[in-house]
Amino acid sequence: MDVTLHLAQDPEADALLGRSPLAALVGMLLDQQVPMEWAFKGPATIAQRLGGDDLDAHEIAAHEPEAFAALLSRKPAVHRYPGSMAKRIQQLCQYLVEHYDGDAEAVWKDVGTGTELLKRLTQLPGFGKQKAQIFLALLGKQLGVRPTGWREAAGSYGDPDSFRSVADITGPESLVKVRAHKQEMKAAAKAAKTSGA
Repeated sequence: MDVTLHLAQDPEADALLGRSPLAALVGMLLDQQVPMEWAFKGPATIAQRLGGDDLDAHEIAAHEPEAFAALLSRKPAVHRYPGSMAKRIQQLCQYLVEHYDGDAEAVWKDVGTGTELLKRLTQLPGFGKQKAQIFLALLGKQLGVRPTGWREAAGSYGDPDSFRSVADITGPESLVKVRAHKQEMKAAAKAAKTSGA
Protein backbone atom coordinates (compact mmCIF):
# COMPACT_ATOMS: atom_id res chain seq x y z
CA MET A 1 0.00 0.00 0.00
CA ASP A 2 1.68 3.19 -1.12
CA VAL A 3 -0.57 5.76 -2.71
CA THR A 4 -1.22 9.41 -2.07
CA LEU A 5 -4.50 10.12 -0.36
CA HIS A 6 -5.96 13.61 0.07
CA LEU A 7 -8.11 13.21 3.16
CA ALA A 8 -6.20 15.23 5.75
CA GLN A 9 -5.39 17.94 3.18
CA ASP A 10 -1.90 17.89 4.74
CA PRO A 11 0.93 16.31 2.69
CA GLU A 12 2.67 14.52 5.58
CA ALA A 13 -0.53 13.19 7.14
CA ASP A 14 -1.87 12.11 3.74
CA ALA A 15 1.39 10.33 2.90
CA LEU A 16 1.10 8.32 6.12
CA LEU A 17 -2.53 7.38 5.33
CA GLY A 18 -1.43 6.16 1.91
CA ARG A 19 1.39 3.93 3.12
CA SER A 20 0.07 2.73 6.48
CA PRO A 21 -3.00 0.45 6.62
CA LEU A 22 -3.30 1.05 10.39
CA ALA A 23 -3.19 4.84 9.94
CA ALA A 24 -5.97 4.61 7.35
CA LEU A 25 -8.12 2.51 9.71
CA VAL A 26 -7.48 4.86 12.65
CA GLY A 27 -8.31 7.90 10.50
CA MET A 28 -11.59 6.27 9.48
CA LEU A 29 -12.34 5.46 13.12
CA LEU A 30 -11.73 9.11 14.10
CA ASP A 31 -13.96 10.38 11.27
CA GLN A 32 -17.06 11.21 13.31
CA GLN A 33 -18.28 14.40 14.93
CA VAL A 34 -15.25 16.36 13.69
CA PRO A 35 -14.25 17.77 10.29
CA MET A 36 -12.83 15.05 8.05
CA GLU A 37 -9.43 16.73 7.71
CA TRP A 38 -9.06 16.85 11.50
CA ALA A 39 -9.94 13.14 11.79
CA PHE A 40 -7.54 12.00 9.07
CA LYS A 41 -4.70 14.16 10.38
CA GLY A 42 -5.06 12.31 13.72
CA PRO A 43 -2.94 9.25 12.86
CA ALA A 44 0.07 11.42 11.93
CA THR A 45 -0.33 13.44 15.13
CA ILE A 46 -0.52 10.24 17.23
CA ALA A 47 2.54 8.75 15.49
CA GLN A 48 4.50 11.96 16.08
CA ARG A 49 3.51 12.09 19.76
CA LEU A 50 4.54 8.44 20.16
CA GLY A 51 7.93 9.38 18.70
CA GLY A 52 7.63 7.55 15.38
CA ASP A 53 6.68 8.00 11.76
CA ASP A 54 4.01 5.27 11.72
CA LEU A 55 1.53 3.61 14.05
CA ASP A 56 2.15 0.20 15.61
CA ALA A 57 -0.89 -1.81 16.75
CA HIS A 58 1.15 -3.75 19.34
CA GLU A 59 2.53 -0.54 20.86
CA ILE A 60 -0.87 1.19 21.00
CA ALA A 61 -2.67 -1.90 22.33
CA ALA A 62 -0.14 -2.22 25.17
CA HIS A 63 -0.01 1.52 25.98
CA GLU A 64 -1.19 2.52 29.44
CA PRO A 65 -4.79 3.75 28.83
CA GLU A 66 -4.59 7.00 30.84
CA ALA A 67 -1.26 7.92 29.26
CA PHE A 68 -2.65 7.21 25.77
CA ALA A 69 -5.74 9.33 26.49
CA ALA A 70 -3.47 12.15 27.71
CA LEU A 71 -1.44 11.86 24.51
CA LEU A 72 -4.59 12.38 22.40
CA SER A 73 -5.84 15.17 24.69
CA ARG A 74 -2.68 17.28 24.44
CA LYS A 75 -3.33 20.54 22.57
CA PRO A 76 -4.23 20.53 19.78
CA ALA A 77 -6.41 17.55 20.68
CA VAL A 78 -6.60 14.72 18.16
CA HIS A 79 -10.42 14.68 18.39
CA ARG A 80 -13.29 16.56 20.01
CA TYR A 81 -13.62 13.57 22.39
CA PRO A 82 -9.99 12.53 22.88
CA GLY A 83 -10.62 10.30 25.91
CA SER A 84 -13.31 8.15 24.35
CA MET A 85 -11.48 8.03 21.00
CA ALA A 86 -8.27 6.94 22.74
CA LYS A 87 -10.20 4.02 24.21
CA ARG A 88 -11.67 3.14 20.79
CA ILE A 89 -8.29 3.28 19.06
CA GLN A 90 -6.81 1.00 21.72
CA GLN A 91 -9.75 -1.43 21.34
CA LEU A 92 -9.20 -1.47 17.58
CA CYS A 93 -5.47 -2.14 18.00
CA GLN A 94 -6.10 -4.84 20.62
CA TYR A 95 -8.52 -6.54 18.21
CA LEU A 96 -5.95 -6.35 15.40
CA VAL A 97 -3.26 -7.84 17.66
CA GLU A 98 -5.59 -10.64 18.78
CA HIS A 99 -7.04 -11.52 15.36
CA TYR A 100 -4.43 -10.36 12.82
CA ASP A 101 -1.13 -10.34 14.76
CA GLY A 102 -1.27 -6.52 14.69
CA ASP A 103 -1.21 -6.34 10.88
CA ALA A 104 -4.05 -4.03 9.78
CA GLU A 105 -3.52 -4.90 6.11
CA ALA A 106 -4.27 -8.56 6.90
CA VAL A 107 -7.92 -7.51 7.37
CA TRP A 108 -8.21 -7.17 3.58
CA LYS A 109 -5.02 -8.66 2.08
CA ASP A 110 -6.21 -12.15 1.04
CA VAL A 111 -9.97 -11.66 1.18
CA GLY A 112 -11.86 -13.34 -1.66
CA THR A 113 -15.11 -11.37 -1.88
CA GLY A 114 -16.52 -7.97 -1.07
CA THR A 115 -19.06 -9.61 1.23
CA GLU A 116 -16.30 -11.26 3.26
CA LEU A 117 -14.35 -7.99 3.44
CA LEU A 118 -17.44 -6.10 4.64
CA LYS A 119 -17.95 -8.77 7.31
CA ARG A 120 -14.34 -8.42 8.48
CA LEU A 121 -14.58 -4.63 8.59
CA THR A 122 -17.85 -4.64 10.56
CA GLN A 123 -16.18 -6.91 13.14
CA LEU A 124 -13.62 -4.19 13.89
CA PRO A 125 -14.38 -2.24 17.09
CA GLY A 126 -15.93 1.12 16.20
CA PHE A 127 -16.90 0.11 12.66
CA GLY A 128 -20.65 -0.08 12.10
CA LYS A 129 -22.03 -1.05 8.69
CA GLN A 130 -21.93 2.46 7.20
CA LYS A 131 -18.34 3.17 8.31
CA ALA A 132 -17.29 -0.30 7.07
CA GLN A 133 -18.93 0.32 3.67
CA ILE A 134 -17.24 3.71 3.32
CA PHE A 135 -13.85 2.21 4.20
CA LEU A 136 -14.46 -0.68 1.79
CA ALA A 137 -15.21 1.88 -0.94
CA LEU A 138 -12.00 3.76 -0.05
CA LEU A 139 -10.02 0.52 -0.33
CA GLY A 140 -11.55 -0.25 -3.72
CA LYS A 141 -11.55 3.21 -5.26
CA GLN A 142 -8.19 4.51 -4.07
CA LEU A 143 -6.10 1.71 -2.57
CA GLY A 144 -6.50 -0.97 -5.23
CA VAL A 145 -8.20 -3.52 -2.95
CA ARG A 146 -10.91 -4.94 -5.20
CA PRO A 147 -12.15 -8.40 -4.28
CA THR A 148 -15.05 -9.79 -6.34
CA GLY A 149 -18.24 -7.85 -5.61
CA TRP A 150 -16.55 -5.05 -3.66
CA ARG A 151 -18.70 -2.29 -5.20
CA GLU A 152 -21.92 -4.13 -4.32
CA ALA A 153 -20.70 -4.79 -0.77
CA ALA A 154 -19.87 -1.08 -0.37
CA GLY A 155 -23.46 -0.18 -1.29
CA SER A 156 -23.99 3.29 -2.76
CA TYR A 157 -20.50 4.29 -1.51
CA GLY A 158 -19.06 1.95 -4.15
CA ASP A 159 -20.84 3.73 -7.02
CA PRO A 160 -18.38 4.99 -9.62
CA ASP A 161 -18.21 8.76 -10.23
CA SER A 162 -20.11 9.56 -7.03
CA PHE A 163 -19.24 12.12 -4.38
CA ARG A 164 -20.74 10.63 -1.23
CA SER A 165 -17.87 10.03 1.18
CA VAL A 166 -14.15 10.13 1.92
CA ALA A 167 -13.78 7.28 -0.60
CA ASP A 168 -14.45 9.84 -3.36
CA ILE A 169 -12.06 12.57 -2.23
CA THR A 170 -9.00 12.86 -4.44
CA GLY A 171 -8.30 16.57 -4.04
CA PRO A 172 -9.84 19.96 -3.21
CA GLU A 173 -12.49 19.86 -5.99
CA SER A 174 -13.89 16.48 -5.01
CA LEU A 175 -13.78 17.52 -1.34
CA VAL A 176 -16.11 20.44 -2.17
CA LYS A 177 -18.47 18.06 -4.03
CA VAL A 178 -18.58 15.56 -1.15
CA ARG A 179 -19.26 18.39 1.32
CA ALA A 180 -22.10 19.66 -0.89
CA HIS A 181 -23.59 16.14 -1.08
CA LYS A 182 -23.48 15.79 2.71
CA GLN A 183 -25.17 19.17 3.17
CA GLU A 184 -27.91 18.14 0.72
CA MET A 185 -28.45 14.89 2.66
CA LYS A 186 -28.66 16.76 5.99
CA ALA A 187 -31.11 19.28 4.54
CA ALA A 188 -33.27 16.47 3.11
CA ALA A 189 -33.26 14.63 6.44
CA LYS A 190 -34.18 17.82 8.29
CA ALA A 191 -36.98 18.58 5.81
CA ALA A 192 -38.35 15.04 6.16
CA LYS A 193 -38.27 15.35 9.96
CA THR A 194 -40.03 18.74 9.85
CA SER A 195 -42.77 17.45 7.56
CA GLY A 196 -43.33 14.52 9.93
CA ALA A 197 -42.30 11.92 7.33
